[in-house]
Amino acid sequence: MDTETTTAADVRARAEAQLRALVGRDDAVLRDDQWTAIEALAVDRRRALVVQRTGWGKSAVYFVATALLRAEGAGPTVIVSPLLALMRNQIAAAERAGIRAVTINSTNIEQWEPINDAIRGGEVDVLLVSPERLNNPGFRDEVLPRLAATCGLLVVDEAHCISDWGHDFRPDYRRIRTLLEDLPEGIPVLATTATANARVTADVAEQLDPDGHQRVLVLRGSLDRESLRLGVVRLRTPQQRLAWLADHLAEQPGSGIVYCLTVAATQEVADYLRSRGHAVAAYSGQTEATERLALEEDLLAGRVKALVATSALGMGFDATLGFVVNLGAPSSPVAYYQQVGRAGRGTDDATVVLLPAVEDRDIWHYFASLAFPREELVRQTLAALSEAGTPLSTAALETRVELNRTRLETMLKVLDVDGAVRRVRGGWEATGQPWAYDEERYRRVAEAREREQQAMLDYLGTDRCRMWFLRDQLDDPEAAECGRCDNCGGLTLSATVSTTALDEAEARLSRPGVALEPRKMWPTALTTLGIGLKGKIAPPAGEGRAIARLTDLGHGQALRALLRPDAADGPVPEALARAMVTVLDDWRPRVDAIVVAESATRPVLVTDLAGGLSRYLQAPVVGRWAIVDPTVAPSQGAANSAQRVAAVGRRHRLLLDPDTEASGGVQGRDVLLVDDQVVTGWSLTLAARALHEAGAASVVPVTLAVGG
Repeated sequence: MDTETTTAADVRARAEAQLRALVGRDDAVLRDDQWTAIEALAVDRRRALVVQRTGWGKSAVYFVATALLRAEGAGPTVIVSPLLALMRNQIAAAERAGIRAVTINSTNIEQWEPINDAIRGGEVDVLLVSPERLNNPGFRDEVLPRLAATCGLLVVDEAHCISDWGHDFRPDYRRIRTLLEDLPEGIPVLATTATANARVTADVAEQLDPDGHQRVLVLRGSLDRESLRLGVVRLRTPQQRLAWLADHLAEQPGSGIVYCLTVAATQEVADYLRSRGHAVAAYSGQTEATERLALEEDLLAGRVKALVATSALGMGFDATLGFVVNLGAPSSPVAYYQQVGRAGRGTDDATVVLLPAVEDRDIWHYFASLAFPREELVRQTLAALSEAGTPLSTAALETRVELNRTRLETMLKVLDVDGAVRRVRGGWEATGQPWAYDEERYRRVAEAREREQQAMLDYLGTDRCRMWFLRDQLDDPEAAECGRCDNCGGLTLSATVSTTALDEAEARLSRPGVALEPRKMWPTALTTLGIGLKGKIAPPAGEGRAIARLTDLGHGQALRALLRPDAADGPVPEALARAMVTVLDDWRPRVDAIVVAESATRPVLVTDLAGGLSRYLQAPVVGRWAIVDPTVAPSQGAANSAQRVAAVGRRHRLLLDPDTEASGGVQGRDVLLVDDQVVTGWSLTLAARALHEAGAASVVPVTLAVGG
């Protein structure tokens, strides 16, 4: 055996010793494809992209490579990972192998300085950072350059997030380009993902090697998940789907996840399932960090049967979950494959059930509307920053650009990485560098999203193997019939629901009533629009009521149909009128008078609603929040608060009926303010302000729906 072969064998032996320490098993050995990746990183110092299924052992590759590189004096490994739960599990696994790992993320701010000191002192082997840290000005300017100069290995986890072709593109990941550019020659880089089709794989590989000099190793393996049994249960109504969960959740093996498409649905479904005796809890991006950790631990320990969650829940690699149920379909087979991959790790048998709904497409459409803005809005943003001369906060910039906070922030992060703007302390500033709007790419990305949505619909209706379908969508060349899914005959799912569960679901969903929390603060920087409003809204409107959210499982469906842009105007449907009566009977507001918000698109609907409320409450309609400038579009400014306040202020004015004005108007009266739906809340807020100025004792709003 020659020296080169002996050296490779020795390195592999050391690598497998590290693997055994990592997994805590004396019989653990590296698979050939794992060794290929480790050798590329730790021996050849190359860049590699590993596309392998969940549970394949991607984390073992970078931890073993870290141990080998550190033993040769390399700097610490930097891992960019978006999943806090995964970070915690990775740290625990690293510690078992004697690898010193720490994390910097939004939940441990108080530890940042000690961690930075430890990094400078060479006491850290692995630093895990969230992608959001990469765009923090202090971290970017002070910590990132030092990490780039000293790190021994850069790992990009969930690497599909780099690519806007990926199902989960995150602009914070674009900052990784800066890290790559600043790395010294010969520093290895590993990108990993379980959910990348051929186009995403090519895009990520190109970003790892923009100049074509790095010889990126791309390892794509089989994406089969041998433990998963996939099935679809098609039920017509939300009540039936909830009842199915209540009847069949206990039959699912072990503990697992019930995925929902919206935050509101997680709360509604969890509440219903608890009422039916199931140990479940709601989990979303709005859940507090400490509560998230506790819920994850409860799930892993089997103390809850399921977490009812949005896609914000991503479990770590050593989670053992027996099932995933999706109440509503994600917008692409690739995103669905990632979610179902949370189940079946560490177990030979896991059940995956999809309960699709017609309203899924409305939710897909909403998320698609958050795509990269059109060029005129981008140019408007750049011009506003250039003209300001000093940094502008996102809140101040909102008053000059018609984009909501989330979409504006996302766009600015992309522009930051592209070099057109720069995030600094105090906000954002323009760099003056030329920037090109890649309209062709954005158009092709939007078209790709539409194809993915159609593919998801095809998945629901296919009579072919479901695992084959998902693997084929991911361009897996080894895609084959699984023999385990419902179409292959390996899984039988009952679509029956009990009368008791159905009745209780019907009662739960048919009970209307959503609180309308009043706006309490005016948007910042309104003075830049010539509006002299700031600080607390005094007095605010009282807490109002709506029948339901447009995304709700119960009355939401009827409200979506009623309020569609192409729906004909007409009176309030009888079922929704009865629901409004139920809301009023539960709520019991004090009402002396009614004011109706005029609608240009649904005048019959709002007039009928106000008239019905007047008859039921025995209170007169005394005025209108009237449209006085129809040149201002109904939804103008809806993208952000400051612009919306300005638009509503121009469009509307309070007009009281002459007879009412002659008898004192609304002076001292408790006023019910009526509208068809609340979207931003600013129209009702300004109407309430006008009523208070006219002397109203109190103002409470009521609408049919909450939503956009």
